[in-house]
Amino acid sequence: MQIWVDADACPAVIKEILYRVAERVAVPLTLVANQLLRVPPSRYIRAVQVPAGADVADREIVRLLAPGDLVVTGDIPLAADVLKQGGYALNPRGEFYTEHNIEQMLTMRAFMDELRGSGVDTGGPAAFSQSDRQNFANSLDRHISKVLREQARQQSAGSACEQTDK
Repeated sequence: MQIWVDADACPAVIKEILYRVAERVAVPLTLVANQLLRVPPSRYIRAVQVPAGADVADREIVRLLAPGDLVVTGDIPLAADVLKQGGYALNPRGEFYTEHNIEQMLTMRAFMDELRGSGVDTGGPAAFSQSDRQNFANSLDRHISKVLREQARQQSAGSACEQTDK
């Protein structure tokens, strides 16, 4: 598993959580952005700068994504593409995008875009809060724990098969 971050709009506190997790569980973490990013020196953490332009970072993440990878993004169309590729998508507020909720989210996004296009002030998202940060950390921790348990189970099953083959 690898963690990818749509880093242009990702809150700094979420990046800090991800840096600590990458080091703690030795999982590769790649931040993709249109701008130059400073990341802590680590063999697990890297930043990729892509050219400026609409959805360039999104396309790069989808291009490099492998099934089972996790993408952290608030971009609903990117999350839909991640799910189609067999990845997992988590927003910075700790909510996973799933096959069950992505269509509704895409529809709501299109509706809000239409309202804004007609001049309606729809406001913006609520300010990022301490509870959002905690929800993200908890969701990330549960997901990584689940993946690590599955990997350990597969390794022990593989070892058992090797033993019976001898």
